[in-house]
Amino acid sequence: MTHGSALSGVRVIELGSLIAGPFAGRLLADFGADVIKVEDPQRPDPLREWGQARLAGHTLWWSVQSRSKRLVTLDLRSDRGRELLLRMIANTDVLIENFRPGTLEKWGLGPSELWAVNPGLVITRVSGYGQTGSHSHKPGYASVAEAFGGIRHLNGTPGEPPPRLGLSLGDTLAAMFAVQGILTALYWRDARDGRLGQVIDVSLVESCFAMLESVVPEYAATGHVRQPSGTGLRGLSPSNLFRTGDGGWVIIAANQDSVFVRLTRAMGSPELAEDPRFVGHAERGEHQQELEAMVAAWAETLTTHQLLDILARASVPGGPVYTIADIFADPYFRERGQLVTVSDPGLGEIVMPGVVPRLSATPGAVGRPGPLMPGHDNDDVYADVAGLSEEEILGLATDGVI
Repeated sequence: MTHGSALSGVRVIELGSLIAGPFAGRLLADFGADVIKVEDPQRPDPLREWGQARLAGHTLWWSVQSRSKRLVTLDLRSDRGRELLLRMIANTDVLIENFRPGTLEKWGLGPSELWAVNPGLVITRVSGYGQTGSHSHKPGYASVAEAFGGIRHLNGTPGEPPPRLGLSLGDTLAAMFAVQGILTALYWRDARDGRLGQVIDVSLVESCFAMLESVVPEYAATGHVRQPSGTGLRGLSPSNLFRTGDGGWVIIAANQDSVFVRLTRAMGSPELAEDPRFVGHAERGEHQQELEAMVAAWAETLTTHQLLDILARASVPGGPVYTIADIFADPYFRERGQLVTVSDPGLGEIVMPGVVPRLSATPGAVGRPGPLMPGHDNDDVYADVAGLSEEEILGLATDGVI
């Protein structure tokens, strides 16, 4: 039994462009928040042109990133534009912005001005290095944050240049931390009836840095600098990528004691579990190369399908390295609602990723795709949220304010 949308009644104004801030807005919209995305009428969000494939002349990332949002245009550099934003802020719960620090203050839209209109506003500020510190003035992109924050160094093969993931991981991590902060701040505000907002300061660098697990205390205590480890993790064995006889790649993760015992039985070599070199986690880590060579030799005697079947029957975690084509071919992703077909009036039917996580009582939902036309919802939003008349809206449009 469902009970509506979890974030129904929460209004969000999304400023900024590209990835981190707008992705946070999308995550909130997936769970029913009324997200109003603001674009400059002369300089729309560049994400409209980002992506590696086009349909009917349009890239498809925009359709996903701006789904379920209401889109307006507004010139925040103009006095009338700022006045209109403040008018909407009075009826808003959350503001998300990802400008370079100081931009809102330069426009007279800093926290003090926003809270003068709405003291309960949660102000979420996403930037490369955060709002304070010696690097705060610098522009920051995901690739730079991943390198500066320490995770790029750990990626790749020892002795080789550290590669990047083919996605903007730093932006995605920052967006998720931003949503965590927003929900925490809303709870603090509303559970205590304080009606007080606060600033959420999200740094792309810190979002990457937060992923470093034990790397930080290891260095502080012992001076150990963790290095990239290729396709596995040093000291965790067997847990790696293995080639099959028909040229496939399969991850086998059997480093836990009980799982390793099951793997040795599946390999037809149960004696390995009693071998002093492999009897425990530490011992397997010390003899990692030797052990994983044995697993690799076994995997090469099997096809990908055979290996995966054996692992599944033995309850050993393992899985293939999928391309997006493989994902579409596996019914699992549609069974879990992760490939959702929606209709777009300009593009026809398109498929986009589903909502994560799954909530039993108030599940999220994929709404309409991001509208292709900037300002698609100007009339609706400015009448609904700002209380403007048709004549006032027309006048603002004629003057280039919206």
